[in-house]
Amino acid sequence: MPDEFPPILDTALAAELLSMNVDVVRRMARDGELPAYRLPGARAFRFFRDELMEYVRSFPVHQSAEDEETLADS
Repeated sequence: MPDEFPPILDTALAAELLSMNVDVVRRMARDGELPAYRLPGARAFRFFRDELMEYVRSFPVHQSAEDEETLADS
């Protein structure tokens, strides 16, 4: 799925890639929570697709007890 997006994203595409609201992506970029860039004199953010994917991968995924039971039964 990430390969369907261009290498440099605007805020709307970054929000779509992350399945987040555009305003939340803007706030997180402004607060430094998401890797984002602004060109000198520009108001809009730009995002590198690969950096956003690395950001997502940096969060561990925990399986629920239900998922573990399903895997054990298989």
